[in-house]
Amino acid sequence: MSVQTVEIVLALLAAVVLSGAAARFLPLAVPAPLVQIGLGALIAMVTKTPVSLDPHLFFLLFLPPLLFLDGWRIPKDEFFKDLPIILELALGLVVLTVVGVGLLIHWMIPSMPLAVAFALAAVISPTDPIAVSAIAQRVPIPKRLMHILEGESLLNDASGLVCLRFAIAAALTGSFVLHEAVLNFAWVALAGIAIGVVTTLVVTTLNAWLTRAGAEDAGPQTLVSLLIPFAAYLLAERVHASGILAAVAAGVAMSFSEVARQTVAATRVRRNMVWDTLQFTANGVIFVLLGEQLPSILAGAVETVRSTGHHEPWWLAIYVVAITLSLGVLRFAWVWGSLKLTLLRARRRGEDRASPDWKIITATACAGARGAITLAGVLTLPLVTAAGEAFPARDLAIFLAAGVIVLSLLISSIALPLLMKNLQLPPETAGLENAERARATLAIAAVHAIEHMQSSSPHAADADFQTASARVVDVYRDRLDGLTQTGEVALAARRGRGFEKEVRLVAVQAERQALHRLLRQRAVDGAIQAKLTRELDLAEARLRI
Repeated sequence: MSVQTVEIVLALLAAVVLSGAAARFLPLAVPAPLVQIGLGALIAMVTKTPVSLDPHLFFLLFLPPLLFLDGWRIPKDEFFKDLPIILELALGLVVLTVVGVGLLIHWMIPSMPLAVAFALAAVISPTDPIAVSAIAQRVPIPKRLMHILEGESLLNDASGLVCLRFAIAAALTGSFVLHEAVLNFAWVALAGIAIGVVTTLVVTTLNAWLTRAGAEDAGPQTLVSLLIPFAAYLLAERVHASGILAAVAAGVAMSFSEVARQTVAATRVRRNMVWDTLQFTANGVIFVLLGEQLPSILAGAVETVRSTGHHEPWWLAIYVVAITLSLGVLRFAWVWGSLKLTLLRARRRGEDRASPDWKIITATACAGARGAITLAGVLTLPLVTAAGEAFPARDLAIFLAAGVIVLSLLISSIALPLLMKNLQLPPETAGLENAERARATLAIAAVHAIEHMQSSSPHAADADFQTASARVVDVYRDRLDGLTQTGEVALAARRGRGFEKEVRLVAVQAERQALHRLLRQRAVDGAIQAKLTRELDLAEARLRI
């Protein structure tokens, strides 16, 4: 590795850091990925030496941990409740996109073989929730819609890439057998899921057995969690199954494994910090790399477009716009049709369901931004065919995919704020009530445990111990009084807790400022400062949940 390579890597990481600040200061809700793409293009223009990407290495380094984390953290109850809708989007819509958009691309660009057009359509079919999540920080997107989009992105990554694999095989060999493709798809999907689940269960079981004898150390535990997605991905790819689905399934299994085997709180806190940093860095580097590759991709596409019969480079822009609009139209039609069928089935069962606001349907269509999977997938297009000839229209396909990523991100960043503006969303009380019931249950368990301790502790006769435990019980009883109210009293209690949280945050900030004054006066040393800062950070983080 040369010094210049290290400098480019550091520049990419610096661009990721700057993109976060730049996205927050921009007046419009521009997603961070767009800012990162722009910074990447700037790096390419300054360095004049584009990074040489190995697509398979790119897949291995970035996708397994990101997909594993998505599968780990996605709310499982919401995921399984909306699984039929998610499957319709992740499977049915992907197949419709591959066929419909593939035929459109081949019609617009006859020089691009049909198999290559299908490969391009397959690679732009998966959606990317990262940009939508960035916009959602400024725009109130309904939680259920976000859960559906997140679940869709987990599954359509695999279905889109499997379709890409079949299309590339057809382009290389010139043949396609449907029944073989169906059987292959079943093996790729089922084996990938099984390998992911088994890998997580085996690793976590062995890890629990090894740590049972001694104290749990956060470092090794965090490292084990980082290695699981790579192990699942590599094992699946070794048997020609879906490494993408294996990583997702490993993440889903990890959440259930966590419930069965409790981890020390300090380990979870430190591990979450590592994973948050990894997620932020990997997501950012992916889009910075896309921007860094754009100048060289554009140069290659301009040369390739002349083979289409058009001699003006602006035809590239027309292709990108047409493909992006066709993706949006197909997505809107699929969402609308799926909704109508769902309402029809509900009415046949005697259920009276109101049709959602048209803005929600349009927002679901506009939220289909493309991103990391599309970039990584299109870069895996082979350089040569089985006959040793150059893969047809490879540079053009890469440019069109990159253009769709950028344009779809722009559409999402502009359309979603407009659609969500002044939208009257029904209050999501079910989740709040479930959370309050769970908190009440936890508080009751805590009170019972303290009362048992008061009677059985060796310090039971100590008046100071009884006074201290009574104060703790009072805190839990006050919490129970607020959580078990109903009607107007409950609303007033929630409002009061909101005011209490606001006051506590002001108090924490005052403590922080006082600590800074003590540091400037050198009244506390570094160890005490670190301990107090961590306590304040944990207190503030809990209040902001």
